[in-house]
Amino acid sequence: MVHDLAAATGGQAVGRARPRATIGDDGAMTGTRHWDVLPAVAAGGALGSLARYGLGVALPSPAGVATLLGNVAGCLALGALMAVLTRRPAPPRLLRPFLGVGVLGGFTTFSTYVLDALSTARDGHLVAAFAYAAGSVLASVLAVVAGIAGVRRLLDRPRSAA
Repeated sequence: MVHDLAAATGGQAVGRARPRATIGDDGAMTGTRHWDVLPAVAAGGALGSLARYGLGVALPSPAGVATLLGNVAGCLALGALMAVLTRRPAPPRLLRPFLGVGVLGGFTTFSTYVLDALSTARDGHLVAAFAYAAGSVLASVLAVVAGIAGVRRLLDRPRSAA
């Protein structure tokens, strides 16, 4: 039975190469890939995305309040899920991919990144954890800016007469 987050996540720190993965008896990724995980992730992702959309409709608000609430709720839910999975001797093999990657991944883009930062910090790599957390936010903001600028540039290009 796994009792800590690092063990539940395969002890992978940020920046380490990960092997091809499957979902083991504890729901953690190990070994080689299994294609039966994909439908579980896809179904969970669809449900999580619908829930996220529903949250935005239910709580129309300025300045990303619904997004912030969704991200914080997703982190809370992922933490709860990991706490449950790490204390069960043999959770259902597809539960973590369905709920963690699928539902919560579809609901939030934030919870897994926070879990990775926390795992790195718990492994004793505080500087790397804070650099990862801050770098993720900065990279995300820069990616949004680059995406907006790039698409605007493409859309504003004069079209050739054909």
